[in-house]
Amino acid sequence: MTTHPLELDGSLWLRVGTQPWGGKNRIDLLTQVGRTGSISAAARAVGMSYKGAWDAIDAMNNLAGEALVLRATGGKGGGGAQLTPRARQLIATFETLEAEHRRVMAHLAQTNLDAPSDLNLMRRIMLKTSARNKLLGTVTAIRTGAVNDEITLRLASGHDIIATITRESTADLDLAPGSEAIALIKAPSVMIALPSDNLRLSARNQLAGTIAAIHPGAVNNEIVVDIANGTSIIAVITQESANALQLAPGIQVIAIFDANNVILGVLA
Repeated sequence: MTTHPLELDGSLWLRVGTQPWGGKNRIDLLTQVGRTGSISAAARAVGMSYKGAWDAIDAMNNLAGEALVLRATGGKGGGGAQLTPRARQLIATFETLEAEHRRVMAHLAQTNLDAPSDLNLMRRIMLKTSARNKLLGTVTAIRTGAVNDEITLRLASGHDIIATITRESTADLDLAPGSEAIALIKAPSVMIALPSDNLRLSARNQLAGTIAAIHPGAVNNEIVVDIANGTSIIAVITQESANALQLAPGIQVIAIFDANNVILGVLA
């Protein structure tokens, strides 16, 4: 298979060969959040639904491995949002890439910008998968078994995620302590419990956090749980379960999922 170099075209779409990584819509969303201090206003400015903007910000925060947007829920004005210094640096780098166009790589080589790091960050936040939860972390331990390996991944929030994958997958991904990896977890695989439930479960992953938002659907509700440092976990549970638990923004909960439900990936 032919390996293609990173190319920058006139509209600054990042791509490898003919395969696009994504455009600048997410950078535009970050820019508007910084200008307006509001996710809803930023969504309107870039022609995106509020839920689409919220989901994009969750994905960017998780894939960056650190907070890019800090949100405050509730209040008379419905809460606000602000960019972190890392997000502002990312926007500045992207704007430099636009201004320099095809000469950007040669130009950035002469500057103090951390271009390789920022390009890798852009690549992560533009990653598209069907899994709602995409969490960047660092491998801290590998416990080898006869058939499967147990991988411990440390998130930016300080939480550890346990994944059980085959030994072959560990080798194919070239995983080792210190390696970066992305954990993919489908939202329906995540359960929600209250700390007061005193449950004893076999699930290895039990992450404490606070409900940031609830997006109701016809049958199921989507629960967004902030687990610290801009990292969030999304769960999809029935409305009946949400009502029984009396879930609401600001409530402390535990997001629970099994190690077998965690898929690990690395950027080639």
